[in-house]
Amino acid sequence: MLISTNEILYRIKKSLNLSIEEMLKTYQLENYTISEKHLTSLLKRRQDKGYILCSYEELGVFLDGLVTLKRGPSPKKSDDDTVVELTNNLILKKLRIALELKEAETEIIFGLAEVKLSKQQLASLFRKEGHKNFKPCSDELLMAFLEGLDEFYYIGGDMVE
Repeated sequence: MLISTNEILYRIKKSLNLSIEEMLKTYQLENYTISEKHLTSLLKRRQDKGYILCSYEELGVFLDGLVTLKRGPSPKKSDDDTVVELTNNLILKKLRIALELKEAETEIIFGLAEVKLSKQQLASLFRKEGHKNFKPCSDELLMAFLEGLDEFYYIGGDMVE
């Protein structure tokens, strides 16, 4: 993955205007212990003093916690500790679930980043990996989604208040 896990975490924080306290809460919801100091180090840029590389586990737990924070605990969730590889498609899917984004909103978010996807192309990003119509989400597409998400919530935030 060319896009760093730190960059993904930072962009989600920025797009959703999450405070450090809210981010710590997302980890707590998944029974994951992380200190405020460690979290702020994960949100730093590579060139900044105190930068620590965000592990795939830390990003994955955050995304799971975000789903729980925004939607509540899942009744289907098991205590199964099966390790699932964190891919761009899974990151996209977890964000869509957490934010309860419909297909039209997802299209708008990509559009705000000047990415035009047909309904079939969009649906293929959310298919299971073995499905014949599955399409891997590139780093460029994930970055475009995160950029569009920032714009979507910036615009939406102005309209809500």
